[in-house]
Amino acid sequence: MIRHSAANNSSNRSSEEGVVSNDSKAAAPVPTSADREQALRDYKLTIEYKSLKQNAPGGVFLIPSLEDMRIFHGFILIRRGLYANGIFKFQLQVPPNYNDKNTWPQITFATFVYNPLVDPVTWKLDVKSAFPTWSPQNHYLVTILTFLKKIFYTKDWSSSSAFNLEAKALAIQNPNLYRKMVDQCVAQSQETMFDNFKGSTAIIKEDQPVYATFRYLLKSKVHDAGSVSRNALIDLIEEAKTNSEASES
Repeated sequence: MIRHSAANNSSNRSSEEGVVSNDSKAAAPVPTSADREQALRDYKLTIEYKSLKQNAPGGVFLIPSLEDMRIFHGFILIRRGLYANGIFKFQLQVPPNYNDKNTWPQITFATFVYNPLVDPVTWKLDVKSAFPTWSPQNHYLVTILTFLKKIFYTKDWSSSSAFNLEAKALAIQNPNLYRKMVDQCVAQSQETMFDNFKGSTAIIKEDQPVYATFRYLLKSKVHDAGSVSRNALIDLIEEAKTNSEASES
């Protein structure tokens, strides 16, 4: 009888211990102050990116990475000036503690850019020359993108610092040769326009005949874009596919 009672007691203790163990496994970890601070930074970065929809400089496109919210892929289309018709792809990365004081974003180009403010070896943009101090009250993603666009339209480099000393010297002393070097990097950007690098979300694809057909149908048959229905668009897409296939056969 005593042995039987001891066994029951032992069983009860095991059951109780099991319940405690299960409860402890189910309990969610308590976030630390560092976790909360990082979550707030992540939220602010998301808000900054959303604001780019209304505030991004014209011709600049930025898309988040699918793997890391602090990495963005983008490209800039240059419409006039020395770099006209250039299509320059780049990666923008912000540090984990962005946007704290002196947490500069970094832009690295995917192709060579001949410019006094772009390192000829690493292809990185000289951000600190424009922003010796990075202030979370005054500087945001749109700030760095505006600076990125500015370097392609700058005409006077005499008072500028330089990552590429040769480019700065040519821009000041031999503008004709500088233009030839710029023309080469613009041509290279066009040749590599459809080279979409692994992991990049800023993808440019070659125009297909079906796209041109769809644009023509859209322009000729849709007079009020705001009132066109989803089914009407689907019908136009199918018509474009049919017409393109017929023209190819």
